[in-house]
Amino acid sequence: MAKRDYYEVLGVEKSADATTIKKAYRKTAMKFHPDRNPDNKEAETKFKEAAEAYEILSDDDKKARYDRYGHAGVDPNQGGGGFRGGMTMDDIFSQFGDVFGDGGSPFDSFFGGGGGRGRSTRSGQKGSNIRIKVKLSLEDVATEVTKNIKVKKSVNCGTCEGSGAKDKSSVSTCGTCGGSGYVRQIKSTFLGQMQTTTVCPNCSGSGQQITAKCGTCKGDGTEMGSETISIPIPAGVEDGMQLSMRSKGNAGKNGGPNGDLLINIEVKESDNFSRDGQNIIHDLFINFADAALGTSVEVPTLTGKVKIKIPSGTQPGKIFRLRGKGLPSVQGYGTGDQLIHVNIWTPKQLNKDEKELLEKMRDMPNFAPNPGKEEKGFFERMKDMFN
Repeated sequence: MAKRDYYEVLGVEKSADATTIKKAYRKTAMKFHPDRNPDNKEAETKFKEAAEAYEILSDDDKKARYDRYGHAGVDPNQGGGGFRGGMTMDDIFSQFGDVFGDGGSPFDSFFGGGGGRGRSTRSGQKGSNIRIKVKLSLEDVATEVTKNIKVKKSVNCGTCEGSGAKDKSSVSTCGTCGGSGYVRQIKSTFLGQMQTTTVCPNCSGSGQQITAKCGTCKGDGTEMGSETISIPIPAGVEDGMQLSMRSKGNAGKNGGPNGDLLINIEVKESDNFSRDGQNIIHDLFINFADAALGTSVEVPTLTGKVKIKIPSGTQPGKIFRLRGKGLPSVQGYGTGDQLIHVNIWTPKQLNKDEKELLEKMRDMPNFAPNPGKEEKGFFERMKDMFN
């Protein structure tokens, strides 16, 4: 089933600002919240759909990629670095709690704290993201490739397995929150008393306290290491595009979740081609005799050499098109063409015999320029090039 447009999901225009998008998400999430729609799978699906839309549209980088490439630009299965489809209800509640004005279970204050869906115990501190650069050739871009990159990063401590504690007996339940990871607060407002839920300040939401720290990591739960990561890169990516891989960043402290790996794409310049969107352009140089008499020549493509025919009387600036020999769309919508731009090579040095031959040819009738309507001007050729 095709995904709905994210702006349609939240009921906003593409020009909507961050405040409008936030209000629209809050309204939609309130409507389909599971506590208001118990045992309603359709409402739960729409609730998650709204969270997915908000995660993309509330992030400037992801929103820009979505506006340009659609769902393919933010699809993690294509390296797009978009919505994390495996998120649970608790993930959604904890990630977007700020939308509802409190730091823990974002719906407790609106539903009287009865639902309990948002009161997950969050363990430790999330690891930081890692940003790397991956260089690709145009040949790489033509097909989906996988790059194996060794990344230096913090990993879970091998001694305590990321807990930060000396041993299992060195962990106790937090006395402030009783192990829930959250504390409730009653605030008096002009509307009366409001109950909110916030992350426990004593254990930072883990629900536990370490009584004796691990001697290797000093209680952080992490140490420096490295990991070789296989990075799938979708065909058709462009220079400057950013991809991401969830949970491939630095390890979290005290058992917290890993950060993400952000991959900046750099497409190297090619000796044979230049790029214009999905089309690639190759400059072909032939001599005057081949242009006048016609010939067959081999030209490079992204998938190997092919032979093309040069008709007699070919003029400089002529453009030949090899359909389907360009680059695929990152959204999967078709493939571009290879455009071959013909240049007539004029020799820079001539020997005596060559000069005498050209002098004889200079005044021959067929060597006098006589362009007709079929000889297109520069701007007409450029129009044809992009049609």
